[in-house]
This record gives sequence, C-alpha cells and structure tokens, in this order.
Amino acid sequence: MKKLEQLYEGKAKKVFKTDDENLYIVDYKDDATAFNGEKKGTIAGKGVINNIMSNHMFQLLEKQGVPTHFVEQLSERETVVKKVSIVPLEVIIRNISAGSFAKRYGVNEGIVFDQPTIEFSYKNDDLGDPLINDYHAMALKLATADEIETIKKMAFKVNEVMKAYFDTLNVTLVDFKLEFGKTAQGTIILADEISPDTCRLWDKDTGEKLDKDRFRRDLGNVEEAYQEILRRLTGK
Repeated sequence: MKKLEQLYEGKAKKVFKTDDENLYIVDYKDDATAFNGEKKGTIAGKGVINNIMSNHMFQLLEKQGVPTHFVEQLSERETVVKKVSIVPLEVIIRNISAGSFAKRYGVNEGIVFDQPTIEFSYKNDDLGDPLINDYHAMALKLATADEIETIKKMAFKVNEVMKAYFDTLNVTLVDFKLEFGKTAQGTIILADEISPDTCRLWDKDTGEKLDKDRFRRDLGNVEEAYQEILRRLTGK
C-alpha cells in the first residue's frame, strides 16, 4: 500500500491518503496537549504506545462485536484504518467522578456511580467542545436519532468490554472519550483512538493515575505511566 499526501494533522495524529480510496494511514505523534490546546508539550514515545494500545483495544472490541476502523498495524507509529467521516460528537462514558465532571458539579473525584453516565460534546475546537444533548445534536444535523441511539449502545458496550478487560490488568477504568465515524455506506463504526490520552486509568491498589492527567496536572512520571499501561497490556 502506498502512502500518499497528508490529509490532516490534529493534536495527536496525522492522517494520510493511500492508493486505496477506502483506506487511510494514521501516524501517531508524541505531541501532547491539554485544556483545548492551551497546554502543549511532548511525551516521549507516546505515539508508539497510543498506536499499539489503540490497535490492541480495537481488536479486542471487534472480537466482542463492536465494529471499528482498524485494518492493520504497519509499524510502531502507523496503522491502516478504514476511511470514515467523523461524527462531530465526542462521546464520554464515566464510571467514576473525575476531571471536568467533578469540577462542573462540585463533587469529589472517586465517587463510583451506580451506573455509567454518558455525555456528548460538540467536537469544535473554536467553541471549546461544548457539552451538547441529543436534541441539540439533531438540531445541528450532527447525527440522526437512529445514529445517536446506535452510538449510545456501542459506547456502553465498549465500556462493558473495556471495564472487564482493564480489571484483569489491575486497572480501574474511570472514564473515557470515544469518537465514531460513518463509512461510505453510512454504517457507524468506532474510530479515533483508545489510549492513556483518551481514558482515565487508575491503578486498582494504589489509585495512581496511569494516564494523561499526569501531564495535565504536572504530576510527573508521565512517560513511565504510559509505559506501565503498555507493559500491562502486552505483558512485556
């Protein structure tokens, strides 16, 4: 497969066309941003870890019946994915209070919910990714009622699979962000990435944060936390 011109560069990835119009190549970067790009930095080796972890999780989810954009890993940083148009909604599932949820509602971090919550953000950097509900999403023509229903079902299924899996690694899945895309046929599939950038992951015994909060909050040992998650995932 031939890698052609770059289509897009985001905060964490570059996307390239290929000689197959239905496939793209994603190249993961070490750049790190937080607070809608206000804080910038680099996490050494992050691109490699996020690529390997995302692909690992996508394959795990595929086996459990969740369709994803994953096709094949080309190298430590590059992966072939199906071409999709991204639905401009960030889908956040929360199992425990943390981050913006705790701040927004004035509660402590670490409250375990009776059942997971779901929220949507309008994926728009200029507006700061504001919270949005189903009706707003439909009014703005971001997704149809059926598509939103599909996205919700899939997101909760992803949570079920990932929670059980991280449990076996002695990791608590606190919350995470997903993005979905539509194929040329209009099918909704899971896209983007699943990594310590997009998930809050706490060590079950110590409560130690093994995710991007270490970068956001200047907690130190950022690279080590990312490497630790990869080590538990791959057993290496």
